[in-house]
Amino acid sequence: MILVFGKTGQVARELALLPDVRCVGRDEADLSVPEVCAEAIHTLKPSVVINAAAYTAVDKAEQEEALAQIVNADAPGAMARACAELGIPFVHISTDYVFAGNGETPWRPDEPTGPLGAYGRTKLLGEEAVRASGAVHAILRTSWVVSAHGNNFVKTMLRLGAERDALSIVADQIGGPTSAREIANACHHIAEQLGDAPHQGGTYHFSGAPDCSWADFARGIFALSGMTCKVTDIPSSQYPTPAVRPLNSRLDCTTTQTTFGIERPDWRAGLIDILTELGAIK
Repeated sequence: MILVFGKTGQVARELALLPDVRCVGRDEADLSVPEVCAEAIHTLKPSVVINAAAYTAVDKAEQEEALAQIVNADAPGAMARACAELGIPFVHISTDYVFAGNGETPWRPDEPTGPLGAYGRTKLLGEEAVRASGAVHAILRTSWVVSAHGNNFVKTMLRLGAERDALSIVADQIGGPTSAREIANACHHIAEQLGDAPHQGGTYHFSGAPDCSWADFARGIFALSGMTCKVTDIPSSQYPTPAVRPLNSRLDCTTTQTTFGIERPDWRAGLIDILTELGAIK
């Protein structure tokens, strides 16, 4: 049995559809109480654990960094230590926000980190806790997660595109939109392989291709959904937020492909699936 922490999040909801998966939500294992997460692992004794839960409110984390650190760092650390004690693999989802976002070259997993805000800092601490745990683990950094569930860019654009004739959208942040379904499949695949090949543990990247700007992503959403909303490119400086976003969220996913045989998915295909599920394809 694969134990998944997370129940209502985008990736967790997709993992729940896969075979031999048990998802636990906040009612069973509240990540703000890390020892409860460890207890769940010891009680359920799964064959592998995937952590798909996190504090993801990027702007709110600037005011709630202490809570974000418990959820994003202390809890994964407790999970990983429990996995080490039981000798089972641990897969942990992380983020492009651990990088400073400068330059235009895709980030490799082994490059120096430099988070710009509280969310990125707490996720980086989570990675460090997992690595220090002694567990066989894989950390999978991803970016720009979208699905038919929860709050995400696709659903926001569909709502705003129906309300307005034109939108101004940031065009200097570049990354790879990634379907939650593809992330779930990748985590499941990696989890299964780690049991037989623990030497494959480490830090990996996984994001959709091709890289694009938020503005171009919006145009793709509107084109497929038949909306006529016009998109105007603006710099991030014209859309200030409490937390600074990285401009360069490109991720080099080469080692994920060579180690696990997982290729970067085309986000346009994933977007069609999402829009179809939402009934938004025209």
